[in-house]
Amino acid sequence: MDVIRAIEQQQMRDDLPRVIVGDRVKVHYRIKEGNRERIQVFEGDVIRMSGGMNRETFTVRKISFSVGVERTFPLHSPKIDKIEVLRHGKVRRAKLYFLRDKVGKAARLREKGF
Repeated sequence: MDVIRAIEQQQMRDDLPRVIVGDRVKVHYRIKEGNRERIQVFEGDVIRMSGGMNRETFTVRKISFSVGVERTFPLHSPKIDKIEVLRHGKVRRAKLYFLRDKVGKAARLREKGF
């Protein structure tokens, strides 16, 4: 079991910011198209965190042309170029699935006041 943990520890990234549920983030993700590679930016609210160690994933939700789009990213993936935390939302839940039913201004999260 310690061998597995040692391998997982090597694969974890420490250059990413701390991301929690309710944050508004920009995920810069590398996409390979044929023989060239480009970076695509996905901006939205983090509605879910799951897993642990190097298997940790987070789901980002955004509204694109009045349609909700969700995408799940592995947190320690080498395909993630960088993550920018734009703002911290004030939330009282671990999973923000209720945002799926909201549209417009109702789907916004209040900003956390430090």
